[in-house]
Amino acid sequence: MTHARNDISIITLNGKTPQIHESAFIAPGCRIIGDVTIGAEASIWYNCVIRAEVNRVVIGARTNIQDGSIIHCDGPTPEAEDGFPTIIGDDVLVGHNVMLHGCILHDRAFVGLSSTVMNGAVIESDAMLAAGAMLTQGKRITNRQLWAGSPARFVRDLDDAAVMGMRLGVAHYVENAKAHAAATTSA
Repeated sequence: MTHARNDISIITLNGKTPQIHESAFIAPGCRIIGDVTIGAEASIWYNCVIRAEVNRVVIGARTNIQDGSIIHCDGPTPEAEDGFPTIIGDDVLVGHNVMLHGCILHDRAFVGLSSTVMNGAVIESDAMLAAGAMLTQGKRITNRQLWAGSPARFVRDLDDAAVMGMRLGVAHYVENAKAHAAATTSA
């Protein structure tokens, strides 16, 4: 089953239909496929692909996935019998052109633009992966840490101002999504 609205594809695959909260903003050009759940006031920006045919993808409330990002997951293997779902918490900022694959982002995590987060990697609450970084398989960024580079490594702890800046970014994207939703539905 395939639905297209404003050049959005929401595709049922393997008996799984994406579940998208009615208050979420899905921008034109997005492709959302399979076992995907998107929470309240989340925003999925232009030309993102979220594909979950071998496991699940969960995106929490008020989380934003910015333009051109790709989210996938990984199925069971002999080494990981549950595979690697991609689980993204509430109030998460995901920059433009990010690749998330089989990873976990806790509430209020931040992933900088053009970064990659691989299977089994975890970014905890109020932690940040810098732009252009690659967080390799199984690595963990703990609360309030900044990691950068490829492969990513610890740089420093984040101060209160940096954490507050991330929270302001979340609020901005919730409001910005409302403006884009109005503009794209009236076009």
